[in-house]
Amino acid sequence: MKSKFTSDLRKEKQLSNLLDVYYEKTLVYYETCRVYDMKRQMAGIDLIFTHKQTKTVFNIDEKAQLDYINEDLPTFAFELGYYKEDIYKEGWLIDIHKKTDIYSLATAIYEDEPNIFTSCKITFVNRKMLLSFLSKKAISKEVLKVYCDANVEHHGKLKIKELNTRTEGYLYFSKNNKPEKPINLILKLEFLIDQGIAKRLI
Repeated sequence: MKSKFTSDLRKEKQLSNLLDVYYEKTLVYYETCRVYDMKRQMAGIDLIFTHKQTKTVFNIDEKAQLDYINEDLPTFAFELGYYKEDIYKEGWLIDIHKKTDIYSLATAIYEDEPNIFTSCKITFVNRKMLLSFLSKKAISKEVLKVYCDANVEHHGKLKIKELNTRTEGYLYFSKNNKPEKPINLILKLEFLIDQGIAKRLI
């Protein structure tokens, strides 16, 4: 299996042009600055939003459903872990070294021709609030490790007792179809909005 990292980077660059248009139109009270420094990007900062009056700063990490172009999924995959050269690494959701304040999730990405994106939805998710919510639900690193250790060979959807599978979310193991073998927490976007953790921008 070949990693899609380079291909995804190219798509992300194309998509960022569309996202910047949306930010400019809707975030009238904020200055937006895209980050190109690799060190800060690795720390989970793709953009910085600064309130024009209060000067409050938010670190933004953009995530996009680039594997599902021209589809409108009701869920989003939050990365818990993955493998790099057969070594397990913590995913961006639970990595304590990330400096992200807000996830900007691009979904329902549509294109008229390959890599020419014409529209998408944007949902903002407050990372601190999400992690706090998961903690209250008893979805901790320790609990997730138990699920992962008990399902080493599992591929696909895995229901967990801490979440309502139909209305809230579940775990998903991509053991067979992706070289990084990511383990994701799949959450319903409308559920996050209802909980006050997320807000739809577009």
